[in-house]
Amino acid sequence: QVQLVESGGGLVQAGDSLRLSCAASGRTFNTYAMGWFRQAPGKEREFVAGINWGGGRTRYADSVKGRFTISRDNAKNTVYLQMNSLKPEDTAVYYCAARRGGTIGIGVIEYDYWGQGTQVTVSS
Repeated sequence: QVQLVESGGGLVQAGDSLRLSCAASGRTFNTYAMGWFRQAPGKEREFVAGINWGGGRTRYADSVKGRFTISRDNAKNTVYLQMNSLKPEDTAVYYCAARRGGTIGIGVIEYDYWGQGTQVTVSS
């Protein structure tokens, strides 16, 4: 069992930056791939970024490539999402997720554990 707690969301202006953090419980964090997803009002939850168990591989949605960076610190059981050049269309609840097996997935159903989410609001 893995418990995930996100933090770092907030209200910012377009062009600003935010860093989200996701703290995980358990001693097997380094065996999980981690992902960030987001869900805007009235829309389906979508993949934003993923990182494999060791941090050597990452994957991004086209909409955030070049602006967002995912990273992890296995010693701290934490995964991060650095978000730069934020746009109003980035406004959503952001969720952290863990996937057994260590390889990145891009589908919601591929992930086994989820956090409660943190709200990110970008004003124009």
